[in-house]
Amino acid sequence: MSQAYQIHVLDPSHSHTSPTLLNNLTLNTLPIPVPGPGEVLVRIRAAALNYRDILVVADSPLYTARTSAGLTPCADGAGTIEAVGPNSTWSDSIGEGVLLVNNTDWIDGDVEGYKVHHTLGCGGVQGTLRQYAVVSDEFVVRKPKNLGFEEAAAMVSAGGTAMNALLAGGVGPGKTVLTQGTGGVSCFAILVSTVAVALYAAAMGARVIATSSSDEKLESAKKLGASEVINYKTTPEWSIEALALTDQRGVDVLIDVAGAQTVEQSLQATRQGGTVVMIGFLTESKPSDLVQLLLFGAKTLKGILGNSKVMLEQAVALTEEHDLHPEINVFAWADAKKAFEALRAQNCVGKIVILV
Repeated sequence: MSQAYQIHVLDPSHSHTSPTLLNNLTLNTLPIPVPGPGEVLVRIRAAALNYRDILVVADSPLYTARTSAGLTPCADGAGTIEAVGPNSTWSDSIGEGVLLVNNTDWIDGDVEGYKVHHTLGCGGVQGTLRQYAVVSDEFVVRKPKNLGFEEAAAMVSAGGTAMNALLAGGVGPGKTVLTQGTGGVSCFAILVSTVAVALYAAAMGARVIATSSSDEKLESAKKLGASEVINYKTTPEWSIEALALTDQRGVDVLIDVAGAQTVEQSLQATRQGGTVVMIGFLTESKPSDLVQLLLFGAKTLKGILGNSKVMLEQAVALTEEHDLHPEINVFAWADAKKAFEALRAQNCVGKIVILV
């Protein structure tokens, strides 16, 4: 038998900020699944949280996919191959450490075929907050050799999405990148952007400016490789400071995790012809008129929808080649609800990981 956290009580009165939110999440005992043809059984060792997991547990209308009763949440996981089904391509890899690809559509190429409701841990697709999972061969990749399971789980969405954002922004020699916050994707963007230049454009040293809400978090950002930092609590007009740090030119690429409340400042902080890559929506919606900023600045605002399997494999290669290690906060299996509370409080630097 095995254990899994499942969402059983779906109450429309709940919200992602409700103190009773985690009453929706219960720990249950289930049979160990059996892999079929072309499938592998993975013993999940660690699962990492993303902000969308809070929305999924609450069945929040802020998320595009409705939650099904009995769903196991979480999209990110790392573990070992325990068994394989007939004709599996992983038949010689029993015991090997792997990552679970967090969507079942996007292997490579254009994002057109990607469907949010086919992502692990949302809608009706079972997620990674369980001890055992059966997945198709193509939806596992080898984990980085230099990372343990906790760090590896943390890089699935964060590392892959950061890779997608940096590629979309055209990071190259001499480029300046601004990252918002010190959550999972932002921290991995700091790590990856300083070396992606070397890998893709044969040069080292993208300059990274990081913003966050506390000086303590900004010190962590410096340790991860940020050249300059801005505290957006003490400097609410942080775009002005970003312009000052770039001699009024603006940054080449800005990775926006907050969404509606920051997009105007993000565009203001970006150079003429630069790119704002939007990868999150952590703030409440509000009306904005972006036409002047986009048109007369010749700027690009590009939404990022997760990452493909190939992008995750690229992130794994970077992680191994440059021995990158994400910032993580680890919670025990029995403390999974405390991990969700910590995520909602947004008082951790880096990714929150649950041992499974």
